[in-house]
Amino acid sequence: MTTRIVLGVSMVILLCVISQKFSYKLGVPALIFFMFVGMLFGTDGLMKIEYEDFSSAETICSIALIFIMFEGGFNTSWKSARKIIGKAVALSTVGVLLTAIITTACLHFFLHLSLAEAFLVSSVLASTDAASVFSILKSNNLDLKENTSPILEVESGSNDPMAYLLTVTAIGIMKTGQAGNVVVSIIIQLLVGFLAGNLFAKLAKYILSLKNIVADGLDTIFIVSMTMLCYAVTDMLRGNAYLSVYLLGLYLGNTHINAKRAIIAFFSDLTSLLQMLIFFIIGLLSTPSGIPASIPMAVGVILILTFVSRPLMSVILLMPMKCSFRQCMLISWAGLRGASSIVFAITAVSSGIHLSMDLFHVVFLVSLFSIAIQGALLPVVSKKLDMIDEQPNVFKTFNDYDLEVDFQFTKLHIGKDSAWAGKKIKEIKMPFGSQAVMIKRDGKSIAARGRNVIMEGDDLIMNIPAYTPSDKERVTEITIGKESEWANKKVEELGIPENQLIIQLQRDDQKIIPNGDTLIKPDDVLLIYQGE
Repeated sequence: MTTRIVLGVSMVILLCVISQKFSYKLGVPALIFFMFVGMLFGTDGLMKIEYEDFSSAETICSIALIFIMFEGGFNTSWKSARKIIGKAVALSTVGVLLTAIITTACLHFFLHLSLAEAFLVSSVLASTDAASVFSILKSNNLDLKENTSPILEVESGSNDPMAYLLTVTAIGIMKTGQAGNVVVSIIIQLLVGFLAGNLFAKLAKYILSLKNIVADGLDTIFIVSMTMLCYAVTDMLRGNAYLSVYLLGLYLGNTHINAKRAIIAFFSDLTSLLQMLIFFIIGLLSTPSGIPASIPMAVGVILILTFVSRPLMSVILLMPMKCSFRQCMLISWAGLRGASSIVFAITAVSSGIHLSMDLFHVVFLVSLFSIAIQGALLPVVSKKLDMIDEQPNVFKTFNDYDLEVDFQFTKLHIGKDSAWAGKKIKEIKMPFGSQAVMIKRDGKSIAARGRNVIMEGDDLIMNIPAYTPSDKERVTEITIGKESEWANKKVEELGIPENQLIIQLQRDDQKIIPNGDTLIKPDDVLLIYQGE
């Protein structure tokens, strides 16, 4: 029995991995292939596996969403997101609520669903899917004007907690038949989730900063356990557990912690595997022979979401925030539904509430349309709206490659005393193995050629060979208190051991590369390299 299970799991994973390659060549999102692999194994497929246990599927998919939500926060750059955070947060909170309200009204009046059932369907489908949005943008190398790409990424990565909260509220209404004090319940769940997420984030950061608590190489396992503990405790306190793990990831991802590159790589691979698992289970649960009966309802929901709810919400919410109409329309079209909506549908079905429709297959068809049609047409719609940025942000592109190849990028500012100022790139003796890639001058990016002259005030972007520290090397972070013996002393006066070096000093919003004359002040945050 064990051998058959291991054989089956290995076959599924291999098929999913291989199908991802085909998806890139055919221009179809890989998530759809994972779904079809599940259907291939399902009741109407070749393997004829009868799997109708929505309760176990809900448990598995909910656990998978914990880490997908954490990674969404962990990979969000607060520095980059700060410019658009107001719009993105508005979309992921008020936008989700507005979408649910508008969709509820339309489903009630046009498709004649009861208000409670219409609210449940609307809540389940109110959020956009991060995996789908990221996949479409990256596979098509799309960078959008007016900072639209980061708005979509932050929105899709952070709106599941609100949709989950609405879904749970809708299930409660369906069970009891009463709305109760919904507003108070929502506020309490959000507040508990917010407080718990921040508390666990600071606790995790504190433990990681202590020496000899977390053994070298076990940082990733520690974060996995803290993520699960954060979710469980928040849920026990009746808070929004998905919000708490998202905030935990956001805090740790924007804080200096050891082995960060390894942690990013681990969670990237883990969430890829979990997304395969979710969409495989979705395919396994589906019954193709029963899908036709759900098509009329699904088509109605698709038309309302695509051409009424999402566009109206985008205009109402974003136009007052000085977004152009074309940006509102693109954000509207990019509201792709996916894994989270189907997981919430599984949660609703497994709760045992009575429904007049096959909710799972309706949401299944809506998500399938959204990923396959909306996602495929996103580049075309972006071009029609003239929203494609032909000169994408070079740093964003560099960050995408930084974890995949054996090089990294660094910025070198050319001051007035620099020996490189006034020289052509080909005249400069670069360090062995390094390369000048880009010149940043007066807000413009210039590809570095041998004939280009480097000028005072330029920022030279260089490609240098990556270095992976040994287990005995580490970077630690310390904050200088008012009573610290290092406070108000120059670096050269500190008596630092020969195998240690202060590699960066953070003061307010400034990051300073120190030298011997740099004065250490209270509240400075120092990054200290310690060699073997």
